[in-house]
Amino acid sequence: MPYVIAAVPSPEPFDLIIVGSGSGNAIPDFLDDWKIAVVERGVFGGTCLNRGCIPSKMFVLPADLAVEAADASRLGVHTEFHRADWGSIRDRVFGRIDPIAAGGRQYRANGTPNVTLVEGTARFVGDKVLDVDGRVITAPRILLAAGARPHVPAIPGLDGVHFHTSDTIMRLDARPSRLGIIGGGFIAAEMGHVFSAFGTDVTLFARSSPMLRGFDAEVAHRFTHEFGRRVDLRLGELPHAVEQGPDGIVLDAPSGRVVVDELLVATGRVPNTDLLDPAAGGLDVTDADTVAVDDTMATNVEGVWAIGDLANPFQLKHLANAEAKVAFWNMAHPDDLRRQRYDTVPSAVFSHPQVATVGLTEETARQRGIDVAVGRRDYGGTAYGWALVDETSFAKVLVDRADGTIVGAHVMGPQAASLIQPIIQAMTFGQTAEEIAEEVFYIHPALTEVVENALLDAIA
Repeated sequence: MPYVIAAVPSPEPFDLIIVGSGSGNAIPDFLDDWKIAVVERGVFGGTCLNRGCIPSKMFVLPADLAVEAADASRLGVHTEFHRADWGSIRDRVFGRIDPIAAGGRQYRANGTPNVTLVEGTARFVGDKVLDVDGRVITAPRILLAAGARPHVPAIPGLDGVHFHTSDTIMRLDARPSRLGIIGGGFIAAEMGHVFSAFGTDVTLFARSSPMLRGFDAEVAHRFTHEFGRRVDLRLGELPHAVEQGPDGIVLDAPSGRVVVDELLVATGRVPNTDLLDPAAGGLDVTDADTVAVDDTMATNVEGVWAIGDLANPFQLKHLANAEAKVAFWNMAHPDDLRRQRYDTVPSAVFSHPQVATVGLTEETARQRGIDVAVGRRDYGGTAYGWALVDETSFAKVLVDRADGTIVGAHVMGPQAASLIQPIIQAMTFGQTAEEIAEEVFYIHPALTEVVENALLDAIA
């Protein structure tokens, strides 16, 4: 009997395939006549909406209120923090978010005639050909926006205990009395603030000392000092073993044994590049395991673009959104390319104290040979700072003496993420420190005078 060779079905064709439903789902109107496939392997809407920046900040706000209630006596107001209703807070957060994710999925599945939702994990099986759990699709244009996932360190015994990452910690059934955190970055800082503010005893282990490695050194040291007032910091060390004990999870570390009820592993996030099998698609990958792109968001493979956590090390939603706009425009307008810039990308840590940063740190500026003038102003040196009775918060700006432009700024304290905005705009449009310090009104006695005075200090 002769052998019968089964026919291999041709890939299902589209005009554009988008892998990831976070920032990649912001499909512009000028692509309405394209046949588009959106591939999603998890909850629709991506990390920011479901388990990242949005829910975490919805937890941070009540945590801020709890801390302020406990600290109000410095203002002569004698309030007390009694307790946090964890279940109520959690349900309020996800009662708002989960319907948005479900609605977004429903809209893409049934509400947009030119878009097909394909659910599963995509991987390349050829040039611009993807296999999504057995469904093979192809397109002349592909946008990779598959994001990142939590990194889990190789600590003996960790795989034998039930630990949490940023994907799951906010959905706990109950607030733990004791929480261990491994990590010293922004996720650890924000979640450490949330749980300690609500009454949990938090012990944090981090390889680096101080916390917030990579931030301006002055900011990192001041933040660590203030954060350490409410959290037991074990810096410069990680647990060398983890095990489940009769009374909780046991963390064995050089500084001693710690027993906790829940454990959060917050040691960073890794891009989902490997899940795509980039080699099969001919894609170049960087040493940081991101998909290599240029400033038009194009990869080395013609017709393939990549954005967000998959393509840059910043892991910021506002940057991913900006990159998506650039990529979508460029794929539809190849003769009028737009480019993404990265020198003024801001970020913030919504902890207590809050931190915001843009541009270079003082250390990096000096390493690059830039002669910078450093301007500083404590919140307490302004009228509104007096009202706050703030003795720890400050703003810092770095000005290039050669041309007067601002190359970096860092703010630590209340509303830092808002206060830094004028600096971001000035850096984006090339305004000098003198222009925005001398030629712009700053409302008196608003907190923005902290930024004004830091600029004046730099140009004095």
